[in-house]
Amino acid sequence: MKVYFIGAGPGDPELITVKGKKIIERSGYCIYAGSLVNPDILKYCSKDARKYDSASMTLEEIIAVMEEAKAKNEDVARVHTGDPSIYGAIQEQMLELDKRGIDYEIVPGVSSFLAAASTLKQELTLPGVSQTVIITRIEGNTPVPETEGLEILAKSKATLCIFLSIKEINKVVDILKPVYGAYCPVAIVYKASWKDEKVIISNLNDVVDKTIQNGIKKTAIIIVGDVLSKNFEYSKLYDKHFKHSYRNKS
Repeated sequence: MKVYFIGAGPGDPELITVKGKKIIERSGYCIYAGSLVNPDILKYCSKDARKYDSASMTLEEIIAVMEEAKAKNEDVARVHTGDPSIYGAIQEQMLELDKRGIDYEIVPGVSSFLAAASTLKQELTLPGVSQTVIITRIEGNTPVPETEGLEILAKSKATLCIFLSIKEINKVVDILKPVYGAYCPVAIVYKASWKDEKVIISNLNDVVDKTIQNGIKKTAIIIVGDVLSKNFEYSKLYDKHFKHSYRNKS
C-alpha cells in the first residue's frame, strides 16, 4: 500500500502525467482538492474507487482516510492541482504519514505558472533580459517571511510569477511599480489551460483596472517582467558562430 501525492496539472485533464493517470486508475482511494482539480480528472478513477473531496476536510480527516486505506491494503491517489511541491500543503501530510509508518511517493505535475507561460507563448527566461524566475506570493492567511517580502524580491528585477495574490492586485502594483516602472508588462492568466481560461495583457499602470473590468478575483497567476516585451538577444545555443561540445567547428 502506498499514498501517491499526484500533481494533476493546471486544469486541462490531458496535462496530467502518464504516471499520475495510471496511479489514479488503479488506486482504491482518491482524495482530491475539489476546489481546484478539474472534475474530469476523476473520470480516470476506477468505478469502485472511494472518492473524497479534501476541500471540506481537515488534516486529521484526510489522514484517517489514508489509515483506512492502509488497513485495507489499498493505494491512495492524493490528487493536488498543478505540482504538489508549490503551495501544495503536502509536507504536513507526509510528516503525519511518517509518524504512522505509511509509505508515500510524490508524482510531479505541470504547475499553473508553466501553463500560463504556454498560453502566453512566452519564454520566462530570455538572454539579456532575465535569467531568473521567482515564484512567490504576497502575505494573506499564510504569512510570508520578512526576508521574502515582494518589495525585497522585486529588487532583482527578475521575472515574477505571483501566486494566490490576485485579490491584492492593488498592493502588488503599488509594491512593484517603483522598481519595475509603470509600463513594465504584466500578464494575468485566469484558470490557465481550462476551457474558461482568460488572459489579460497589460502593464503595471493599467492592470488593476483591467483586472476589475474582467471580474477576476481568484484562480489567477500574475506574471511580471520585461521578458513579456519580447525585446531580447538571441541565445548562443543555436548561433552559428558559437561553439559547444555538440557542435564543434574548426
